[in-house]
Amino acid sequence: MTRTIVDVNVLQTVPPSNLNRDDTGSPKSAVYGGVRRARVSSQAWKRATRLAFKDVLDSSTLGTRTKRVVELLGERIVQQDPAIPVERAQELAVFAFSAAGIKLSAPRRSTAENPQPHESGYLLFLSSLQLDHLAQLCAQAHDTDDPKAHLKGADVKNALDSSHSVDLSLFGRMVADASDLNVDAACQVAHAVSVHPVETEFDYFTAVDDHKDADAEEDAGAGMIGTVEFNASTLYRYATIDVDLLARNLGDADATRLAVEAFVRAFVTSMPSGKQNTFANRTLPDAVVISLRDTQPVNLVGAFEEAVVGEHRLAQAAERLADYAVGIDRAYDTTPVETWIVRGNGTTKALDVFGQPVSLGAAVSGVGAAVAERLQSQE
Repeated sequence: MTRTIVDVNVLQTVPPSNLNRDDTGSPKSAVYGGVRRARVSSQAWKRATRLAFKDVLDSSTLGTRTKRVVELLGERIVQQDPAIPVERAQELAVFAFSAAGIKLSAPRRSTAENPQPHESGYLLFLSSLQLDHLAQLCAQAHDTDDPKAHLKGADVKNALDSSHSVDLSLFGRMVADASDLNVDAACQVAHAVSVHPVETEFDYFTAVDDHKDADAEEDAGAGMIGTVEFNASTLYRYATIDVDLLARNLGDADATRLAVEAFVRAFVTSMPSGKQNTFANRTLPDAVVISLRDTQPVNLVGAFEEAVVGEHRLAQAAERLADYAVGIDRAYDTTPVETWIVRGNGTTKALDVFGQPVSLGAAVSGVGAAVAERLQSQE
């Protein structure tokens, strides 16, 4: 069986920043190749990508991940039938999730004086269409003598296991209480790491109290002092999409093409928002290599196992990436079916070994067309 895999490799330089903090407020890091590297977790960049979907996809094709599922579904029920009171809608929502085998409980903030809607014990990923289907079932159950029994007989699980949204299909869903509602993720995102060693630095800052500063008799001391940790790096980022699994999750070839195009654009252009107001560190990638494979995903981070040192780190990184990719593909017969290169300047021209550079828009369209053609040939 022919596979369709889309690999996205990114080189991106980020100035002083703290994109992704650990529990102490320090920029996350990892030891790779025996030296300390800057690191941005996969979760941070997946969330940034999901948020960027809102700019390129209609909200009806997306989902919501929340523990407050009763409140969320209750709102959809009232939208379906405004005559249903909010409290009744939330009661129907509890019946529906219980019928699906999903356990709910009152949140800790709920009290006898101020009761709160029940919640799931974990973040539950629900597509917009799934919520609409559930709301329809609940609205129908409202008009019956025994709504709870009616929803138990309704195909609630089917409503939760069909019409998956783009983000749910890409990133998957785990339902601890009802494993048959799990959705395997069609996309994997690696932790981004710097191609070179890094040292965490400290920004000592002072903040002036404007009101005190206006009084000549006040002392000249700052109103606040502190430190912020940061680093600066050239990151290697990687993500891969199993297009065949994505097509099974979505159940539609056109939706699959749309999802692939949306992911590539959103992943490439998004950035985690940690300390963005402090550092204004929003950059776009220096270079992007998108490969369509028919073998398996290939993470090319091994190009940087030996850390890049010295001057012209970006140029060195591009040369390393090109050489490593060619060598790996030659050795393991994983040469891509097609590759698209996006780069903003001549510093990364070593990547032209893969083909003629194009704009991101052209690359996204090219990947989408290639995916659509391959999916059509499998029908």
